Amino acid sequence: MSTAVTIPGYVAGTWDADVVHSEVTFVVRHMVVSKVRGKFDRFSATIVTAEDPLASSVEATIEAASINTGNEQRDQHIRSADFLDAEHYPTITFRSTGIRPNGDQFLVDGELTIRGVTRPVTLALEVNGFTPDPYGGTRAGFSATTEIDRNDFNVSYNGPIPGADNAMILSDKVTIHLEIEAVLRKDA
Repeated sequence: MSTAVTIPGYVAGTWDADVVHSEVTFVVRHMVVSKVRGKFDRFSATIVTAEDPLASSVEATIEAASINTGNEQRDQHIRSADFLDAEHYPTITFRSTGIRPNGDQFLVDGELTIRGVTRPVTLALEVNGFTPDPYGGTRAGFSATTEIDRNDFNVSYNGPIPGADNAMILSDKVTIHLEIEAVLRKDA
C-alpha cells in the first residue's frame, strides 16, 4: 500500500546546487573532549524532484582536495594518504538509491564513495521549501545529515592519546551536514 506524500509548494524538475548558498560540512570528535569542524569548498549536486516525491533522486560530487578546516597544515594532512588520499581519489561521490517518508521528513538511502570504497548510507532529509527568486527562477532548500564510520571507507589513520586509557586522537564517527540551496533548471 502506498501513501501519498504532500509537500507544500512542491515543484517537480531538475535542480543544480547553488554552491555559493550551499555547504557540505562535517564534525569529528578530537582528543575525546572537543569537536573539529570542516567543510568542502568545491562540490556539485543535481537533484531531480519527481512528480511523486518518493521517486526523486540526487547525485553529488565533492572535490576531496577542497577540504577546509581553517588550518592549512591539518588540511594538507587530511588530503594525504593518511586520510582522504586526494591525489589518488580526487572525488567523493553520493548517489541516491531511494527515498522513504519519516514523519514530517524523509530518509534518503544512497551510496557514498570515499577513497574508492562505496558503502550504503542514509541521510535524514528535511525539505525546507520551494520559492521564486528575484531573478525569475525558482529555488529549493534541503538540509540533510548522516553519520558514518570513517573506517568503513579506509580512512583509518589515528593515534593513541598518551596517558588517556586507550583513548584515540580522533573518533571513528563523522557527522556530515548538508545545507543545499538549489536552482531549478530552465526548460531547454
